Parts: sequence; structure tokens; C-alpha cells
Amino acid sequence: MALVTESAAVSHVGRVRSNNQDSGYAGQSLFAVADGMGGHAGGDVASALALNKLLEIDGEYSSAVDAEFALQEAIVSANAILAEAVYEHPELTGMGTTLSALVRVGHSVALAHIGDSRIYRFRDSKLTQITTDHTFVQRLVDNGRITAEEAKVHPRRSVLMRVLGDVDSTPDVDLQVMDTRPGDRWLLCSDGLTGVVENDDIAQTLAEHPSPQEVADLLVKTSLDHGAPDNVTVVVVDISESFTGSTYIAQTVGAASRPIAFGGAQGRKATRMPGLRLHPRAAGSTEPSHFEAQSDDYLDELIDEDRRRSRRRKLTWLAGSIVVAIAIALSLLLAYQWTQTRYFVGQTNGHVAIYQGVQQTIGPVSLSHVYEDTGISVSQLPAYMQTQVENTISADSIDAAKTTVENIAATVPGG
Repeated sequence: MALVTESAAVSHVGRVRSNNQDSGYAGQSLFAVADGMGGHAGGDVASALALNKLLEIDGEYSSAVDAEFALQEAIVSANAILAEAVYEHPELTGMGTTLSALVRVGHSVALAHIGDSRIYRFRDSKLTQITTDHTFVQRLVDNGRITAEEAKVHPRRSVLMRVLGDVDSTPDVDLQVMDTRPGDRWLLCSDGLTGVVENDDIAQTLAEHPSPQEVADLLVKTSLDHGAPDNVTVVVVDISESFTGSTYIAQTVGAASRPIAFGGAQGRKATRMPGLRLHPRAAGSTEPSHFEAQSDDYLDELIDEDRRRSRRRKLTWLAGSIVVAIAIALSLLLAYQWTQTRYFVGQTNGHVAIYQGVQQTIGPVSLSHVYEDTGISVSQLPAYMQTQVENTISADSIDAAKTTVENIAATVPGG
């Protein structure tokens, strides 16, 4: 029996973006996802150009090594096409794209990867991330500077260290050949999925649904349910055995499924902007969701900047804590000073006494103290007056308290 593939590709603009800059493809032996960047000026153009060039190698190969070589050549050509597009259309300067691709050849797959889109393999109920993100935070994780959990919320998590674009004529692409077998399920996706959906949830969806189309639809829906701040593209590939040859209907989704539209002036040499890859998080936004750092010097700069940010955050937190502590202390002081303007009549050591303050306490701290022991014995007072003194009698001022004491003294028999 021959190994065959069943696949599905789905792409969605998400809930925030106004256009889809992702591209996806599921074909005969080739499966790929590209996530474009460069804003409205060219993210969709970059992913579509790269993917359309890659489609030319979809077909049969005598070995996975041949397929790996074809992937490499196609990606280098795609990179050159992007550079030429920027030369002819200066308004596209700064555009780029990630690219993750898989070619199945018999019991093997050839993989190519650059950027932060991902390839996963689901085998024996276990989800394994095959590719490594080419991001700033992943390098920090690899160097032991931060944990994987910290990377998810790091302010520089969108910085890409490698992409296809108009800067590097020889892009550094990860290439490898791996085995595959019946029952394997491969997932290719943009970070619009992995940025909001946890791996455990992805694995559960891959495990519970037999149809690649159903899985792809549900994964995209899950991303949408989590807010989908970015475009999301999913390609699912199942490996199975069959006595007959595989039949397929190629699916192209996202930006590559539409005609490529170039705009702006032509024929002028682009003003280069090395080291920058960006597209807005939302329509009209200028905040980059991805950009590419081209050198280790830039990486060191980012690390130093993060350290400075960390120090500033600590100093700001400390200053804020001091201000809050001072405000609380002043409030407590003013509140205490107010309590000392109040008086009440009660008893102490069997005598009628005037107290300054209020009867409440804060923990072990009493907010009142004996202002004057009048010497009047509580036991000499009539029963009703004893009860009032024991329950305390409030007074608005020291004069009112003394008047209360005089009235109490007048009730003493023979007083």
C-alpha cells in the first residue's frame, strides 16, 4: 500500500485586522503557510509572492533530499522576487514574510522554515513542535535568559530575527528531512493561531476530530473565540495508507488566493530600510506586530534596552509604592487627629472618667485614652446611671464631657 495524504487549508482575517496578509496552500505533496508583514503597503503581497513561487515545486520527487533541495531553491528564488518587487515598487519597502513548508515523499517529509509560523506533528496522541521560532524571545529562551512562559508576554515577542524580504539575498532557512508514517497528522499554522490558543487545546482538537477540514475549521474558530487579534491560517495534513493513488484538490487560501495588487509609483529605486519588518495590529494602527532584526548588535541593543526598561519599571514601582505609603500614612494621621477631637465619659478603675478619642480600636491599637479620672466612684451612682457610664456617654467636646460629669456627680446620694 502507498502512503497518501488528505489535507485542508483555512485562512481568516481575524477580528481586528482589515485585510488578510497570511497565505496558505494544501496541494499534491506541498503544504505551506506564509505570514506577511509590512502593513497595508505589502504584507499580503509578500506572502502571496512567496507562496506562488513555492507552488511551482508541488509534484512528485524520487527522494526527500531532492524535495529538500527544491524547497531551498524555490525559497531563494522567492526571496529574490520580493527584492525585485520592492525595487520596482518603492512603496513596498520593508515588506517581508515568514514561510513554513512541508513536502511529503513516501515515508519522509522535507521541511523548510523561516520566521515564526510553525510546523507541528501529532503522533500517538502527542503534539510536537518541529520548527523553532526565529524570534528575539526564542533566542532569550534558548540562552536561558527567560522562560517559555515569560516569552508569551514579553514586550519584544514580535521581533523576528529571520524572514524572507528585500534585505538579505541569501536567507538563512531551516531545512530538514524527517520520517512520517500512517496516523501522523501534520499542522502548519501562522502565529495567529499559536499566539492565542494553547498547545493543549490544539492537541485536543487534533485528537478529537477525524476530518482535516473539520480540524482546520475548528482551530480557526477557536482562535476567533479568543479574539483573533491577528490573521490566522491553518493547514492540516493527514498521512494514511491506501491501495489506490491519492487524489487531491489543491487549496490556496488567504492573500495568495487573490490577484496581487501593486500600487503607488514604479520605476524608482527603493529607499532601503534594513532591519525592519512590520504590519499594523489593527486597521490604522502604527504599532508593529512583527519586525526583523538583522544583526546580533541589534539583538544586544534589545537586551540592553530590556534591562533598562526593567530597571525603570522597578524604580517606577518603588517610587509609586513610596507615594502610596506616604498617602496612606497621611490619611491615617489625619484620621487619628480627628478622633482626638472627640470625647466620651466612661469608667476606669471603678471611677467615672473622661476619655479623649473614639471607642474603636485598630488591631491592638486603641483610638482613645483616659483624659481625666474624676474620682467619682461608679458604685455610688444610681443603677440607671451606672449602666449609662458603663455603656459610655458621647460628648462633642471637652466642655460637653465635663458638663456630663457634673450631671453624673449630681446623682450621687448626698452629693
